[in-house]
Amino acid sequence: MQFEGPKGEHLFRSTLVQTLFYGLFSAWVEVAQDGQAVFDWRAAGWNLHVPFVDTLFERIARPRSLKPLGLEEPLSWAAAALNRVDRIAFFTRFEEADAVRYFYEPFLAAFDPDLRKDMGVWYTPREIVRYMVERVDQVLRSELGIPDGLADPSVWVLDPCCGTGAYLVEVLARIARTLKEKGEDALTADDLKQAAMTRVAGFEIMPAPYVIAHWQVGHALRAAGAPLGPEERAAVYLTNALTGWAAPQAGAGPGDAQHGIRFTYPPLADERDEAARVKQARPILVVLGNPPYNAFAGTSPAEESGLVEPYKEGLQRDWGIRKFNLDDLYVRFFRIAERRIAGGTGRGIICFISNHSWLSSPSFVVMRQRLLAEFDRIWVDNLHGDRKSSERGRDGRTSETVFAMRGASLGIQQGTAISMLVRTPTRAATTQVLFNNRADASDAGERRGQLLAMLESSAFDEHYDQTSPVAQNRYSFRPASVAADYQSWPPLPYIAALEPFSGVVEKRHGALRSLDRSELADRMRRYFDPKISFEELKVLGIGPVEDMAGFKAYDARTRLLRSETFSEKNLRLLALYPFEVRWAYHTNVQQIWNRSRPELSARAFPGNGFVVARLRARRPEEGFPLFWTPVLPGDHILDPNAHPMPVLADPAKANLSVVARGWLAALALPNPDTDHAIAALPWHHALAIGYAPAWLAENGDAIRQDWPRVPLPDNADLLRASAALGARVAALLDPDTPVVGVTTGTLPPAIQIIAVPSKRGGGAMAEAERRLTAGWGHAGKSGAVMAGRGRISTRDYAPEEAAAAADAACLGATTHDVFLNQDAYWRNIPETVWRFTIGGYQVLKKWLSYREQPLLGRALTPAEVRYVRDVARRLTALRLMAPELDANYRACAATHRPLNGVPIAESVMTVKHDP
Repeated sequence: MQFEGPKGEHLFRSTLVQTLFYGLFSAWVEVAQDGQAVFDWRAAGWNLHVPFVDTLFERIARPRSLKPLGLEEPLSWAAAALNRVDRIAFFTRFEEADAVRYFYEPFLAAFDPDLRKDMGVWYTPREIVRYMVERVDQVLRSELGIPDGLADPSVWVLDPCCGTGAYLVEVLARIARTLKEKGEDALTADDLKQAAMTRVAGFEIMPAPYVIAHWQVGHALRAAGAPLGPEERAAVYLTNALTGWAAPQAGAGPGDAQHGIRFTYPPLADERDEAARVKQARPILVVLGNPPYNAFAGTSPAEESGLVEPYKEGLQRDWGIRKFNLDDLYVRFFRIAERRIAGGTGRGIICFISNHSWLSSPSFVVMRQRLLAEFDRIWVDNLHGDRKSSERGRDGRTSETVFAMRGASLGIQQGTAISMLVRTPTRAATTQVLFNNRADASDAGERRGQLLAMLESSAFDEHYDQTSPVAQNRYSFRPASVAADYQSWPPLPYIAALEPFSGVVEKRHGALRSLDRSELADRMRRYFDPKISFEELKVLGIGPVEDMAGFKAYDARTRLLRSETFSEKNLRLLALYPFEVRWAYHTNVQQIWNRSRPELSARAFPGNGFVVARLRARRPEEGFPLFWTPVLPGDHILDPNAHPMPVLADPAKANLSVVARGWLAALALPNPDTDHAIAALPWHHALAIGYAPAWLAENGDAIRQDWPRVPLPDNADLLRASAALGARVAALLDPDTPVVGVTTGTLPPAIQIIAVPSKRGGGAMAEAERRLTAGWGHAGKSGAVMAGRGRISTRDYAPEEAAAAADAACLGATTHDVFLNQDAYWRNIPETVWRFTIGGYQVLKKWLSYREQPLLGRALTPAEVRYVRDVARRLTALRLMAPELDANYRACAATHRPLNGVPIAESVMTVKHDP
């Protein structure tokens, strides 16, 4: 075997040790169950019926081979540790096969966590495996007319990423049950063996789980009374499942090289050839399993290039999607399965558990469109558990990932879904997509139990809602949440006379920004000083002095010095993220800023303000899709596609379209150009609607797909009342606007107990205790700040926090203490306040991620500690406004006045981009 390159060498060493030590554990399990008193690894049989592995152990598991590798002593230590295990206690908890399968993930997490992450290795709970296999068996019978389901000899099954073999063993168990139900006890063993050796196949790229899979299948066959003979083997192959599906062209190299491995070792070459026969010649009818979740650079050899290109076709041209993430491994496995079933066998089933992003994310619109064209029925079981967005179960608690195993593994952090796609020989006129959102318990075990209980249902489809994937919703597979009249309401850009702008873009690694105005002014004065050479600036790191894509730093500074001098007026506040305002030196001199947006910056004048919206959401959990700022808006104030719309087009003219002006005139309101309070009414009204939780809950799917739409009331009094609420929202969203009863004046009890700066043992918070070291953020690649997990303590409200507890319907049933470090914390940040998300950003957590001490270089100031307190109180006040905002939304929706002469149902796609 030749392992080429750094990753190849690492993979060789890792998989060699994995295979030896996990093979050792597997051998111990078998010996222990057979009652042997002492386990001797040298005398243990490695009879796995895997020709290349048997040869490997014959060559390696000998003292003269192990000594140069330094493995003989560690193997002896491992065997001694296994001999100390309480076997009775161990096998009381774990069945023999379950033990071997269950421990691989924690073993790899401890031994090689980077490889575990790269390859997306996660233990798949047995309930999930059983549910998927049973559903495949049912659908084979009900949709493809195969009465014996998986037991039918014509049904060829492939798990293309079989890991430790859980799905293969469960398929064999389902076949055995069917044969037993048919009364064929005497023939079951031989039929089962033939199935395991021929038509129930698995591919695996990592040697250690591959060995375990062989052990598991062999163990299952022995338990069924059909042990493999000395020359027999299961149809489990060491191969890259993403390559080798087409016969190699003459003169081409081996198509199954992966991770820098070349198959010069004859048993491995035989393994590759056997796998190729499955890929190219077998009539595969079922593809199922749990594909890996992370992309790994070593899994894209030349033969695999272009695999997912059909899922990218037309993304930019037809859908305006320029950024996408379609190279995740699970997407490649979907493409392989689609190509094999739809383009190969012509009928069959795909059943995968995977990341659920592809079900509705804009990036996957072409993928969904292709699958709709190729399959007749699609069932989706949403398994929830998105820990990255703190998804909640129906009891309000954070939803565990369905992969979580108490005491062993937290499981993957993405939300997941089981997808079943069936293609019949007689194609349906339209594809039916059914979506099950009911398995939503917070506890992972309870959610897995809900799935198994569904198997007993005689009317299985009643657990699902039928969805309507169409071009207008980008073929989303999720059920649409939208009010009946939503599409008749105008998108926000219809209110404006100016097309939506894009926010300013620095992209100079923060060289033009600072938290401190005077520091930035001093820095920029030196950057403008022609007596200071460019080379000196570069050494000092002052100003944008590093070349980047399309940016020549020396030329840009030269151009700047010729065009203008330093000006205090160019020191401007910049809204970087929600509640993240910094000082910036803004100039329109070409290329100093990546995108300076002169037409936008000209409208950031005193007395004006911006409602910031976005064209579409990046993810389902973006929170509120609008923001308000009176200062210069950045391009990422919402994530993504932040588009500011000013209240005033200029100091003497409102930014209102002809139809919006007609609406105001019909309500007998004054001229908005001469009365700025009238000019602000539609925009403040939009904020009142946009921060109504009911509006977001009822229309979330549609809101995330396009510009937000708002109903327009048909009477002036209701509009004024709605705008008054929106003005309160705007004040709460602007951290520089004092709000009586929230940040100034006498505070009500429900506010004054929120986010109180505290420390263990009481007393004053010294500078050392203001250091943010609880792990809220760290520097990632290219200096980007990555959010960390941080430290919070979740608890019930204390008696002295009864005022907050009384508002639990708005604030949540629990509260948090959010820590700066080991001793200092903000006491009592209610659940919904902590999770408050605007435009994809969890507000408080985002702010903290940039202030971790190694990033900030100092402790927080007392003002910054109070700033977090005040932002939490502003968000609390917004949450407490929910009943008013919801009532206002419903009143406005009930009295909506259409804008005359405007085709509201059509999407607004135009966005103004300054050159």
